[in-house]
Amino acid sequence: MTNKHPITECIETQLQSYLNDLKGTPPTDIYQMVLAVVEKPMLELVMQHAKQNQSLAAQYLGINRNTLHKKLVEHHLLK
Repeated sequence: MTNKHPITECIETQLQSYLNDLKGTPPTDIYQMVLAVVEKPMLELVMQHAKQNQSLAAQYLGINRNTLHKKLVEHHLLK
């Protein structure tokens, strides 16, 4: 038996609850929904941890700084 990461368990539990709440109604756009609800708070927290330094935050995230900037704009996180 493998141990799941706590974040994985949280996402699985919440997604299962979401699907159960649909009561048989076919879900739509799950992929985009999950990305949106996970990505924005992740970006907010990493930016706080990096003291709003985009280069450092991009390094923490393992993504290109330009990609981070694009995502910050998409989520309306730039001031």
